[in-house]
Amino acid sequence: MCPRKIFGLAIVALVTLGGRVAAYTNQWAVHIEGGAEVAKQVAREHGFQYLDKIVDDWYHMVHTSVVKRSAEPHFGVQGRLIEDRRVRRAEQQRVKSRTKRDLIIKRGPSNLKTVLNDEMWPQMWYLNRGEGLDMNVQEAWAEGITGRGIVVTILDDGLEKNHPDLYKNYDPQASYDVNNHDEDPMPRYDVLDSNRHGTRCAGEVAATANNSMCAVGVAFGAGVGGVRMLDGDVTDAVEARSLSLNPQHIDIYSASWGPDDDGKTVDGPGELATRAFIEGITKGRNGKGSIFVWASGNGGRDHDNCNCDGYTNSIWTLSISSATEYGHVPWYSEACSSTLATTYSSGSSGEKQVVTTDLHHLCTSSHTGTSASAPLAAGICALALEANKELTWRDMQHIVVRTAKPANLKAIDWVTNGVGRNVSHSFGYGLMDAAAMVRLARRWRTVPEQHKCEVSAPHMGRPIPPKSQLTLELHVKECSGVNFLEHVQAKVSLMASRRGDLQIQLTSPQGTKSTLLAKRPHDISKAGFNQWPFMSVHTWGERPHGTWKLEIHNEGRYQDTLEEFKLIFYGTETSLELDDDLDKDKPLSSVNHQDVSVDNSAIGARHNVVVTDPWTGSQQVECVSHQEVQRPTTENQTSGCSSIDPGSGRCLECKLNWYYNNGICVYKCPTGTYGISDETKAVCSSCHYSCLTCSGSSNTECTSCHEDAELSMNLGESVCILRELSWTMHSTLWFYQMTILFSINIVVFTLIILYVAVKWYLRRRNSLMYGYSKVSYTSNGDAHKDKLQENASSSDSE
Repeated sequence: MCPRKIFGLAIVALVTLGGRVAAYTNQWAVHIEGGAEVAKQVAREHGFQYLDKIVDDWYHMVHTSVVKRSAEPHFGVQGRLIEDRRVRRAEQQRVKSRTKRDLIIKRGPSNLKTVLNDEMWPQMWYLNRGEGLDMNVQEAWAEGITGRGIVVTILDDGLEKNHPDLYKNYDPQASYDVNNHDEDPMPRYDVLDSNRHGTRCAGEVAATANNSMCAVGVAFGAGVGGVRMLDGDVTDAVEARSLSLNPQHIDIYSASWGPDDDGKTVDGPGELATRAFIEGITKGRNGKGSIFVWASGNGGRDHDNCNCDGYTNSIWTLSISSATEYGHVPWYSEACSSTLATTYSSGSSGEKQVVTTDLHHLCTSSHTGTSASAPLAAGICALALEANKELTWRDMQHIVVRTAKPANLKAIDWVTNGVGRNVSHSFGYGLMDAAAMVRLARRWRTVPEQHKCEVSAPHMGRPIPPKSQLTLELHVKECSGVNFLEHVQAKVSLMASRRGDLQIQLTSPQGTKSTLLAKRPHDISKAGFNQWPFMSVHTWGERPHGTWKLEIHNEGRYQDTLEEFKLIFYGTETSLELDDDLDKDKPLSSVNHQDVSVDNSAIGARHNVVVTDPWTGSQQVECVSHQEVQRPTTENQTSGCSSIDPGSGRCLECKLNWYYNNGICVYKCPTGTYGISDETKAVCSSCHYSCLTCSGSSNTECTSCHEDAELSMNLGESVCILRELSWTMHSTLWFYQMTILFSINIVVFTLIILYVAVKWYLRRRNSLMYGYSKVSYTSNGDAHKDKLQENASSSDSE
């Protein structure tokens, strides 16, 4: 192979691994009518190996003569397929970057109420704390509900089906290996145990109870299966095949993965995966609809927004976020308006994590991230389904909304929407309550038919000026079939010079404001958005009629352009009638607000909070101002100001030695920022996300770290390294330093050898040359002497 081709393939591989370009594979999704036999015949004739049916009339095939990865599509094979009259469409599959949503951290005990002999039960704090601080699973168990008869499958990297805590509940009909195209979902083992994720998630759902081993699953009576689909090339066909596995047998699909949570990716399901979702919610479970539970994402530290993830941003999925042991927003959590509810998971280094099964028949107490939250939610949904197997996929979402508990979850953005429900961008409608879901499910009546209504805005090609905002109002007079809202989508197309500088907010006629998109500092893409359906569940139960307001803030330096905007409303024509004692529309407890790490942009905002009197039980709605609750100190707000805006009260300029920070003057920059100044002003600028405090903006200028990391010094640079990675990082650094030292020694040794060799060679050559010159001189000298003698004799004779 020529060097240029080798170099090209190396670049393709690197670019693909970096997630920049989706490489083309040797797999095709082919649309063929006539059934599997016709598809197999087409495969044979065109040199393909037939793999399986994907969804509808789409079939999965692999061409053994095409390279597994390529930067360019194979036009020859594609062209021959398209020319075949039996083929309606054919798509060469491309690799998608999909990330497991766990983290790497540690911990563990607690008190117990239910007596179980599982060895790790005392450490399962999120199930056994009581006093309203867990997810109320034990009350559901006490009523005989354990998930019996319900089947949950884990879409992930495999399932250790012979694990002692899983094999009794293992369901082979809910399992498949999409990566290797066989029936066995066992994970591929390696030295790093990199394929442990699926086994951990499965244990949260259905680990066997009272077997003196490991942990107990939320729905320990349910069947559990695994789909191995993340340990290989993830393509549209792979996702669709996984999402559509045995939909008449599987009730709940749990997924703890998605596009890269890097704060710059905008991606979602492809055409085939979208078909699988639609097929699932319309035909799955004999028409009641498959239930898809999804982890909301771990990109919090990179300021990612889960509305840029087309899986969690979908109306078909039940998007689940995380809360820490103490009810805080985890550092990895992504806030967005599509999150429906929350379950517990890991937090900072001082907080406990999730206990579950692990590879090699082991147990772990360190499962983390939203990866751990989604399976807990899937298990709770299984309990509700056992209580009422007739629940549809929409019934389940309604029940979650009505029973989730805002109490004990601390966030600064809790608001009360137009029908009296508390909702947050970080927690959705609150912590899932298993017992409340089970009780409501038992007496639930199926929700009325879902209708859809679209209203387009007559605003095309509207400029969004830099450092300014565009506000549009859309008046909805009537919305055929939709009088009571479920999901609302704002489908937006816009051109942007730097996509991450945009913020989008939608306000309903009842005044509920949803942040559809928050600023994403890492997103420098110029691609903008092309009919991206930003979704909100915050107006659930409200009416669509009235004036909707869309605000697009452009924090960048260049003008952007809004090309298209329309609202899509999903809901019902009539309201759901429930008995008074079962209607949980109104929140039942007070809402906690974060008292630390306050976002100053929220100062001045007002919202209603339902407050419960602890003595009488009576409730009242109070209007609370964040400015009153979290007012900056007088010293910080005014003492350092040299100029104040009389209208807003915000500081415009600061005195000497004071720093400007989010509209106020501070003598010392707060945690997470550092002071920077020039001749005219001084401001607080953000540290790198990995630093707690810093001396500059880069990740090599940290002065202290977050609780889950430690400071590492090297060559004058200070970097924060996650504690679980520090040994590896230090080992790598040691190896790196030793490699450099070894290389220097090799170079020095080589130079010495070369020096000795050259010196020996020169000495040898000089010796040889000296001997030759001496002989030549003597010979020539003698000849010269003889010549002189000959000339002299000749002269005498004359």
